[in-house]
Amino acid sequence: MIVDAHGRRFRNLRVSLTAACNYACTYCVPNGKRLQAAVAELGPDELLRAVRLLVETAGIDKLRITGGEPLLSPKFDHFLPRVMQLPLKDVSVTTNGQFLPQKADLIADAGLERINVSLDTLNPHRFRAIARSGDLDTVLEGIRLMLAAGLKVKVNMVPLKSANVDQILPMLDYCLERGIELRFIELMNMGHLKYGPGYQRDFFGMDDILALIGTRYEFERTDAAYDSTSVRYEIPGKGVFGIIANESAPFCASCTRLRLSSNGYLYGCLSSSKRHAITDLLKLDDEQARTILQTRLMGALGDKQSLQFTGEVTVMKFIGG
Repeated sequence: MIVDAHGRRFRNLRVSLTAACNYACTYCVPNGKRLQAAVAELGPDELLRAVRLLVETAGIDKLRITGGEPLLSPKFDHFLPRVMQLPLKDVSVTTNGQFLPQKADLIADAGLERINVSLDTLNPHRFRAIARSGDLDTVLEGIRLMLAAGLKVKVNMVPLKSANVDQILPMLDYCLERGIELRFIELMNMGHLKYGPGYQRDFFGMDDILALIGTRYEFERTDAAYDSTSVRYEIPGKGVFGIIANESAPFCASCTRLRLSSNGYLYGCLSSSKRHAITDLLKLDDEQARTILQTRLMGALGDKQSLQFTGEVTVMKFIGG
């Protein structure tokens, strides 16, 4: 087992099927252009073998399929049913939901038990302004289909001072009524926000979120997993919500996450642009690949921040959300 001086090891793997995305969210890209597939993206079987090697070498037991937008990738239909057969305790998908109605049967048939949908507003005009693409009704129908299929659904919302703070309570009401856990994600100081004015202008932190929710609901902090990124709260008799407070309540000291990009690079930390290639290992037999992979995993673990997120110019969508 590979462990660092803080007792951290890799348990959670985020796999980016593609860097391409059909949205161009204002907090992700600066110019409204949709992200394209990366150069030399791995095929579905290569990604599957990479995941298997990481499971065997690092002891990964949780996997999240991400993008870009994973449902946009032609690899998704092949990858999902097969990765569900690996010895993992938990597999989930993060999606913007635009293609959920088309993929609902595949997802249900594969045996997936939970899914995260990124949604920042219930106002169709605000939706288009933030995502700069897509259709709100289609996403809401996708969520309905996932709930009807028995999946546990979480919704991720990024509160932005200039765009959707007035949507925090409507979004919370919507989720509570449907048994969905809403997770507010503090704006991350990454990509084009790292050195521009947008981060300070739009950041709306945990204290502000809790103060706003407190005008309508009473809540109390509740339990979360040791390595959870989310601070969770219960509204008695109603449900729960969470805040991923990367700035207000850093979770770096207990982070167990590893990211695999669609073109075969490992990233140990979102605050580091360092990456570790593994495409060359896919040409070796398993024993050789695992031996070399141990060294690269040690390097990726060493990239982690000790205390708190400091940000990086890397675009989140390129490295698996």
